[in-house]
Amino acid sequence: MKDRKAVVRFGSRSAVRLADLAQLVRAPAALSVPGDVIAGATAAGRPLGARTFGVIGSSVCLYWAGMALNDYADATVDSVERPERPVPSGRVPRRTALAVAGGLTAAGLGLAAAAGGRRSVGAALPLAGLVWAYDLRLKSTPAGGFAMAGARVLDVLAGAVVPGPGAESVGVALRRAAVPAGLVGVHTGTLMALSRHEVGGAPVRVPVGTLAVSAVTAIATAVPVVRGEAGSAAKSCVSSAAPSGLVAQFPAPLKGVAVAARSKMVRTALTAAASGKFRIAVTAAGALAYLGTYGTAQARAVQKPSAENVRRAVGAGIMGLMPLQAALTARGGAPAVAAALGVVHPLARRLARRISPT
Repeated sequence: MKDRKAVVRFGSRSAVRLADLAQLVRAPAALSVPGDVIAGATAAGRPLGARTFGVIGSSVCLYWAGMALNDYADATVDSVERPERPVPSGRVPRRTALAVAGGLTAAGLGLAAAAGGRRSVGAALPLAGLVWAYDLRLKSTPAGGFAMAGARVLDVLAGAVVPGPGAESVGVALRRAAVPAGLVGVHTGTLMALSRHEVGGAPVRVPVGTLAVSAVTAIATAVPVVRGEAGSAAKSCVSSAAPSGLVAQFPAPLKGVAVAARSKMVRTALTAAASGKFRIAVTAAGALAYLGTYGTAQARAVQKPSAENVRRAVGAGIMGLMPLQAALTARGGAPAVAAALGVVHPLARRLARRISPT
């Protein structure tokens, strides 16, 4: 009875279970997508409003489209190497995988247009192009890893260019989001290097190299962004001392005004300093969690670079992107949002045990 309800029909001749579609698109792995957009939006100073969530929906659709298209393109290879996948096992017809990829791509572009107009379509369109080019042409070429890393970079930049009141120009937004986008792209590059060895195992130099790059990525992420809130507040507090001396020559009511103003500035400086410490703490925690998940899995692959360990490292890297995104979001000035992203990570790991992200 349960299987009959969880069915989607494609035309009159085929019926596909929703569980098989979820496995086709690696549904839980999409939890690694919102953090890209949020990290970019935070770096560019954009609020997390309806437009940003619309862009997140667009990126999730394009991510799922790429997963479905991957299985369409790899049907022959998977029939030998991964026969349990939905397409080679016959649970999802190959043409259905292509239809799902096309439909999700159209949905992703439509959501981008609705959420952010030209600015968001300007990021979503090349992102969709890279996804299709990678799956159909570039995957087995040296350019494949760069294409996938570029897709993740565009995902971060899509969050940075979300329009709205007070939005920076596209050029300024892209510059502000360049560092988080670059770090996410570097992380993706390590994943692509490992994923080429998921079936046959890897030479030990591969996980050694990716582990070193991941460590550098974590360190670079943990380096705090220099911000002026606390410093400017403190300077304002100090500079207010001189006018208060002049006010001392005037009647008592004016003295009270000066004291109140100076007290408010002191409170502002202390609040900014506390906020800065919280931001640094959350950033460091995210960077450590990133190394604790992805780095640990890569260390196992260094000790024994078997196909199983490499595959586990790739899965850990997909899930480990979330604490990296959380660290980048905190680094950009939104530690509370980053903490919320950190909560999603253990949920995604549990779901990944039911549906593989690779």
